[in-house]
Amino acid sequence: MDESGSLLQDLRDRLSASEFHTWAGMEVVEASTGEVTVAMDVLDRHVNLQGLVHGGMLAILADTACGLSIRSAMEAGRLHVTTDLDIHYLAPAEPGRLFGRGKAVRVGRSLAFAEVSIDDGEGRLLARAQSRFSVSGRETPPG
Repeated sequence: MDESGSLLQDLRDRLSASEFHTWAGMEVVEASTGEVTVAMDVLDRHVNLQGLVHGGMLAILADTACGLSIRSAMEAGRLHVTTDLDIHYLAPAEPGRLFGRGKAVRVGRSLAFAEVSIDDGEGRLLARAQSRFSVSGRETPPG
């Protein structure tokens, strides 16, 4: 498998192993170094009282796409933790398939920065966000 295929599979495995991300209906659909697209299938359980996608669900998608774009660009085994997320809602989102297209802008030894655009299946821009991350230490191997 080529490097981008291996990266894509690694990120897919990470998300599918998470009950939270499974509940949210997320999957990684594209990945290359520093750029990741995450899709989310928005269901009735993800909407607010007006029947629109809850803003928190868009924030989850934004944080996940940004975080995975950072992960794809940093040294294997390093930790990264979101320190802040700044999201701007640009249009109401309706249930269906949404896409978060994250891009690592800068990955340093202790700090990282990423941006994301969220759109629907028709390409309509719904939100933009940016996020900063603390980068440190080493992951503890599972088991």
